[in-house]
Amino acid sequence: QVQPVESGGDLVQPGGSLKLSCTTSGSDFRIGAMGWYRQNTGMQREWVASTTSGGATNYADSVKGRFTISRDNAKNMVYLEMNNLKPEDTATYYCKLVRISLGRPPRDYWGQGTQVTVSS
Repeated sequence: QVQPVESGGDLVQPGGSLKLSCTTSGSDFRIGAMGWYRQNTGMQREWVASTTSGGATNYADSVKGRFTISRDNAKNMVYLEMNNLKPEDTATYYCKLVRISLGRPPRDYWGQGTQVTVSS
């Protein structure tokens, strides 16, 4: 069973840094793309960053140069290092993993989210 679990959210001052982690139990499955999204109450969930199984990365313009996504394929983990945080980065951050199964379409799995609050 693929069940992503995020951690690392916290209250941080503007200009500060945080590192989010996402792990999943089990290892008898293959994970393709991994990504981070964020959402505020009443707003649509927005894509933040993603990484392919080969390690290629992409970022939303709003976080480019400040956030870094990385992954550990052996552990099926993905990380999001966030620097120079701004109040507008405040949101619940969600991890998404794409499971790859032979003969089946890819399937998305979402975590429950971790809260990041940027405030003085």
